[in-house]
Amino acid sequence: MLIMATKLPRRKLALWALAAAALCCCALLVNIDALRMSRGVETAAVSPKGIKTNEDRVAYLQEYGWQVKEQPIATQELIIPDSFDESYAEYLTLQEQQGFDLEKHTGKRVKRYTYEITNYPTGEQGVQVNLLIYKNTVIGGEVLSARLDGFLHGLPMPE
Repeated sequence: MLIMATKLPRRKLALWALAAAALCCCALLVNIDALRMSRGVETAAVSPKGIKTNEDRVAYLQEYGWQVKEQPIATQELIIPDSFDESYAEYLTLQEQQGFDLEKHTGKRVKRYTYEITNYPTGEQGVQVNLLIYKNTVIGGEVLSARLDGFLHGLPMPE
């Protein structure tokens, strides 16, 4: 049997322990990120700021995975109501779930850009996406089907 002994100064031992702990933390973070990606969870939030041009709007939608026709099919100027009645409850909840707060923009004049989505997961045609923009910042948005049996959901692509 062979026994080896070594003498390590406490400072070097502490540095080695710190390095080992840092490696463990990095490995844990990489595993958590890989788990999120495998479950389809966004790891980075899409920034709603700095949306000045049509190219910016299309790029913003592409960050959510959407492919859209290059030009909007409609552009409208709207005024966010000063107060919301019960008919807005579901819509406001949808926006809040995405991190948008329309109540902060009551009475403001905004633009709504509507694009046609060309890669909806079910293959359905005619699906549209709306972006509400105030001062180069996206303040709301939704994906919808205008069909009689249509749907409405947030900007993230459904699984």
